[in-house]
Amino acid sequence: MVRIKDELPYHLLLLPGVIFILIYHYGPLVGLAMAFQKYQPIAGFFRSPWVGLKNFEYVFNLPDFSQVFWNTLEIAVLKVVFGLAVPLLLALLLNESTRAWFVRSVQTSVFLPFFLSWTILGGVLFELFSLKGPINGLFSLFGIDPILFMGDAGWFRTILVGSDVWKGMGYNMIIFLAAIAGINQNLYEAAQVDGAGKWKQVIHITLPGMAPIIILVSTLSIGGILNAGFEQVLILYNPTVYSSADVIDTFVYRLGLFDQQYSPAAAIGLFKSVISLFLVSLSYYLAYRFSRYRIF
Repeated sequence: MVRIKDELPYHLLLLPGVIFILIYHYGPLVGLAMAFQKYQPIAGFFRSPWVGLKNFEYVFNLPDFSQVFWNTLEIAVLKVVFGLAVPLLLALLLNESTRAWFVRSVQTSVFLPFFLSWTILGGVLFELFSLKGPINGLFSLFGIDPILFMGDAGWFRTILVGSDVWKGMGYNMIIFLAAIAGINQNLYEAAQVDGAGKWKQVIHITLPGMAPIIILVSTLSIGGILNAGFEQVLILYNPTVYSSADVIDTFVYRLGLFDQQYSPAAAIGLFKSVISLFLVSLSYYLAYRFSRYRIF
């Protein structure tokens, strides 16, 4: 009783956060019932007829679902791979710089886009890649005809991945730089005594020392691999690039809100959640299996 009395203020401090999670994270789980119902807004959850797995059969047989699923997977995998490789490479390069002012300048300029919303960045991208924008203006100097980047299915996916990496690489770069700073400097001194150059030091000291953080960031990224960037895609895409840019989240958005097919939209959302749960569980297992690293 004495312990509970002493810890009561701390539990009260947690109470607002617990209430927030219950309302906004666990409360919406009630809506998963729509995936197994022919949901009718007037009837509500309790009086709408149950249809079992018919909503899943319906969405899996939609002609666009297969394309949307593979679009989501391809875009998300590209974002995860380049979203880790680019900031890791940048962190390794900055770590070799001996000019503090240069390192601070690069960190600030690279980290700045992370604080901007996709609404702002979307406007920037539209201006950059418009027919009369600076990119096409540069091409015209070399006699290349203007390209409709935002309306070309091939170019649009490249812009999606590239802009996502550009926006998020500053955050991951700071994490990797912090991991490098935590490596014992005596290891580098010993390596120099043994005649190891910069490249061998990176391979045999820096990267192994960063391995736990790299695994952590990779594991968290894999858990959200089916989140291909709803806000980004919604702001940037248009019907002419649906074939390469339409993802599960935007498909659910149109199906549920525009077509008012609430139950099929809920079925797709539940399907995505189950796959994501499997992937994050698998990534946690692999992280522990091959590196004995545990997040929890």
